[in-house]
Amino acid sequence: MKVVLQRVQKASVAVEGQVIGRIAQGFLLLVGISHADEEKTADKMMDKICRLRIFEDDQGKTNCSLADVGGQVLVISQFTLYADCRKGNRPGFTGAGAPDKAKALYEYMVQGFKARLPVVEQGSFGAKMEVDLVNDGPFTLVLDSEELGF
Repeated sequence: MKVVLQRVQKASVAVEGQVIGRIAQGFLLLVGISHADEEKTADKMMDKICRLRIFEDDQGKTNCSLADVGGQVLVISQFTLYADCRKGNRPGFTGAGAPDKAKALYEYMVQGFKARLPVVEQGSFGAKMEVDLVNDGPFTLVLDSEELGF
């Protein structure tokens, strides 16, 4: 599993011009799911994300988590995080999970975040989406379950 996490002041996602998800301060999460990912991978990733201390405290140090600041989460599926660009000019996506399995795990993550946080919004799996955000910092992290040992 790969997640591009962007700390945002606000973010939204629209499908066909209609906003379907909107958050204030928090994380925009672009989530890529591989064929090897399981619920336990998702659980570990969600725990890691919720515990990350990347919001500033009163002294300006990145010492606060989502819960500490009342942060919100917008979760967007992003199979292109598994693009393989090593050969040629057209990326391959064989590392991405099969759509049915990836959708189920994506929905599992959305529900898992909803169990952990008061405000969780989501995109539409497989849809062409327009994502709008105001990156805070900018502060962007790339989390890879393989690199994290999940």
